[in-house]
Amino acid sequence: MSAEAETSLNAPASGKQTPLNNKTMPRAEDLSNQAWRCTSGGISLQRVDVVIPCYNYAHFLQESVESVLSQTGVDVRVLILDDCSPDNTPEVGKALASRDDRVTYRRHTTNMGHIATYNEGIDWAGGDLFLLLSADDYLLPGSLGRAAELMRTYPNVGMAFGNALIAEPDGNTSRADPLGDNNVRPMQVLSGLQFIRLSGASNLVPTPTAVVRTALQKQVGGYRKELPHAGDMEMWLRLASHADVGFIKEDQAVYRRHASNMSLQYYGENILSDLLQRKKAFDALFSQATDSLKKDQMLRRFLARELGNKALQQAGIAFNNFDLPTAAAIQRFALEVSPELRNSLPRLKLACKQTIGPKHWYALKSIARRVAGCMRRNRVSSSASTGTTVGS
Repeated sequence: MSAEAETSLNAPASGKQTPLNNKTMPRAEDLSNQAWRCTSGGISLQRVDVVIPCYNYAHFLQESVESVLSQTGVDVRVLILDDCSPDNTPEVGKALASRDDRVTYRRHTTNMGHIATYNEGIDWAGGDLFLLLSADDYLLPGSLGRAAELMRTYPNVGMAFGNALIAEPDGNTSRADPLGDNNVRPMQVLSGLQFIRLSGASNLVPTPTAVVRTALQKQVGGYRKELPHAGDMEMWLRLASHADVGFIKEDQAVYRRHASNMSLQYYGENILSDLLQRKKAFDALFSQATDSLKKDQMLRRFLARELGNKALQQAGIAFNNFDLPTAAAIQRFALEVSPELRNSLPRLKLACKQTIGPKHWYALKSIARRVAGCMRRNRVSSSASTGTTVGS
């Protein structure tokens, strides 16, 4: 998983996330010797250049690389970018490169960070399509072929993404399903504006599923160094401002959520920083967008309100963690971004909690739960005595 995905605001949770009970996680098969090369049935295959940044993930690297080499229906190249890992990444990376001429291994002499590493990969790419795949994530069979098919069929699509399976720290598996289950076709094309509105203030795209036209990626440029934790989100918005976006309703990749993941814990001082980066992502979108998008005041207001609501949600989390200064700072940010939220229900609820204070608020919630439980038991008892069903 990328460094960006290691924050609670950047995990792909804006769509539906469904637990998959008792599901065995698919593994990447080693079919590298059977991989299709240049043609299939007389049709020239699209080449997908996959960049795999790696820092301290030697133990995952082989599975990640082999998941790319085993893809069918496309011609692939892999660049492993070792960002000066202190583990045995050099040993694993060199071995993988020596076994398959489609794999190249590079090692940085000093740690450059993920943004510089991503941009080095973009500079290297020269195929039809491009994918950034973190070394701890891996592709599922057929994912690149499906993306290539969609983008061959719809030339106006500049980026394609899909569902992802999430390997949880406890061994369970859940699914990131960005568009949910409602009337979503197996392959669907969204206009850039539709995608931007669907994304709102969240990162809609599971990063290991995002396949981009290389020419478009080169046109819009690389990741912004000033947005280390909102870089993916800003990139998807930037691409969508220039092209349509395709969605594939299939499990395209697996990404791992680690026990150290910031999304699994409270990280007070970083919340406001992440929110500020999201605002900068919106500012960047409108600064370089087409004239029609720059003038779209309804879209600006919509995104501001989405970001403000996200901020109020995070302020509530800070309050619940008894971090009152952070909650107050985030609330101020929310109202600066979207003043119309001052009289919204989430803001009024937060103001009520702040007035009462966390200790008294939790005491009231405890009393309310006990009262609700008593009322429920009384209804059940009354229904049982009259022979009726609760709720009838």
